[in-house]
Amino acid sequence: MVFEGKTLSINKNTRAILHEMGLNAYEIDTYIALLEGGAITAMEISEKAQVPYSKIYEVLNSLKEKGWIKSEESRPTKYFPVPPLEATRFTKLQLEDKYVVWENMIAENLQPLYEQKEIVERPEMLILRGQQAVLTKLDEMLKMASKEIVIAAPEFAKPIIAIANPLFNSLKKNVNIQFMMAGSPTDGRFFKHPSISEIRLRDHMFGGGIIVDGKEAMLFLGDDKPNLVIWSAHVGIVGFAREYFQFLWNSSNTFS
Repeated sequence: MVFEGKTLSINKNTRAILHEMGLNAYEIDTYIALLEGGAITAMEISEKAQVPYSKIYEVLNSLKEKGWIKSEESRPTKYFPVPPLEATRFTKLQLEDKYVVWENMIAENLQPLYEQKEIVERPEMLILRGQQAVLTKLDEMLKMASKEIVIAAPEFAKPIIAIANPLFNSLKKNVNIQFMMAGSPTDGRFFKHPSISEIRLRDHMFGGGIIVDGKEAMLFLGDDKPNLVIWSAHVGIVGFAREYFQFLWNSSNTFS
């Protein structure tokens, strides 16, 4: 099969998007050549995409690692494209995994420097209105957790805690969770995480919250406004909340 000239049909916007997704110029031309040519050999790809033959295997291996192409067992080996939407989804998952690593690295290494130097004055108390504000602040708290998280879940706060469940996946392995909830044992599994050391039950709780390392507390105010929440890093407020949690914990029933 002989290819005459470079006839790869792709507009500038699409090329720019593929570049932002991590493909270089040779990789883009190679992938488009495969979309247009089907299962073809490295030599044929080199001719159609006008990628130097000395570079083609490096380009093909890179595209395979990035999830954009595959190869079939044949002599000579033929390469074929992964469907564009499937490749895009794979790239999205790779970027999400990288983002988690980046965010954790920033939280562990840069955020403490910022807080130690007190570049800006940090408020000791915030009123969080709305589900998104609550989840954003909770995500920030959990990423900083290093030892202990205690959770008191009154009936009215269960929905927001259930929605927040995936945020706990970012916890470090040595973080221990104590979980206490109001209500029936039959719904005691609405919140699940391997770091939970013990679950306890109470008939009723007037309020609740989440306390991280005894340094930050997110307090749920009441069932009339379940998405109105107070966050505080004030040592007195957090200390009182932690003592009150322990008092409730000691008088609660173990969940089995």
